Amino acid sequence: MRRVWRCAGLRWSVDGPVLMWGDGRGSSLGWGQRVAFGVVEGGVRTCVGARGHACPVAAVVSGRSTGVRCEECARLDRTHSVAADTMADDPRPYRVYLAWFGPGMVKVGITRVERGSARLLEQGAVVFSWLGQGPLMAARRAEELLRAALKVPDRIPYADKRVVRAGLPGPGERVAEIRELHERVGRLDAWPESLQRAPFEPVDHTEVFGLAGLAPAVGVVSELVPGGVVSGELCAAAGPDLHLRTGRGVVVLDTRLMTGWELTAAGDGAAGLSVPVRELRDSTVQDGLF
Repeated sequence: MRRVWRCAGLRWSVDGPVLMWGDGRGSSLGWGQRVAFGVVEGGVRTCVGARGHACPVAAVVSGRSTGVRCEECARLDRTHSVAADTMADDPRPYRVYLAWFGPGMVKVGITRVERGSARLLEQGAVVFSWLGQGPLMAARRAEELLRAALKVPDRIPYADKRVVRAGLPGPGERVAEIRELHERVGRLDAWPESLQRAPFEPVDHTEVFGLAGLAPAVGVVSELVPGGVVSGELCAAAGPDLHLRTGRGVVVLDTRLMTGWELTAAGDGAAGLSVPVRELRDSTVQDGLF
C-alpha cells in the first residue's frame, strides 16, 4: 500500500526551501531536484483546521483556494492575529520593512523581531531593507503613514510577483527603488517616536531564490485534482512558489495548493503535469515526498 502524506506548506530555512509534512517532518529542496507527486485517486481536499486543531467537521474546501480553511476555521485562525489587529497589547518588538518584488512593486510590512527575515522569504521579497523597530502599535502607525503619505501598498498579489521574476534588472537597479523610498521615509515628520529608525541595509534574495538566469514561466498550476500528477525539475523557488522545468516549459506551482490533499510519491516514470494549468498570456514579457 502506498504511503500517504499531507503537506503542511513550504517553509524557508537558512539553507533554502523546505516542504513540511503533517507529521512535523520536512523535505529540503535544492535546484535541479526532481519534484514529483500524485494526488490520491478519489480523494477530496479538506480544511486544515485552525491554531493547531483539526477542523471539527473535516470540511471540503475548493481546490483553487490558497487559504485551505473553511469559513469557521479561517475566522478562528485570525483570532489573536497581528494582521487582523487583534493583538494590540502584544509586548514583543516588531520591525517595519520595505520589500521589493520587481520594478514598480514595493510594499511596506511588519514582522516580529524574533522571526528575522523569515517573513520576507515567505513573501518572495527579492530585495528588502528594515525601516525601524519598536512596539507593535508604533510599527502599525508607521505602516499606515507610508501608505497614506507615500502611497506604498501593504500587499502585492502573488500573480504579479511571479510573472516578473525571470526578467529582473541588475543588482543596482534592484536596490535603487527601495533606496529612494527609504530616504523619503527618513524625511517624514510623523514617524512614531517609540519606533527606532534603521539604516538602509538592503538584503538581496536573488541567489537564495535561484532567480539568476531563470527562464520565463509559461503557466501556473491553478489547482490539484484527484489522480493528478505534478512532476518537474526545480529551477527556482520564491515565497510559496516552486518554478518547475517540465516538458512544456517552466510552470509555477503555488505550494499552498498542496495543503489539504492526500499525496503520494509519483512513480519513476511519472512526467509532466496532469493537473489544470493556467497559461500565462505572454511568457516572453512577463505580465516527505522528496
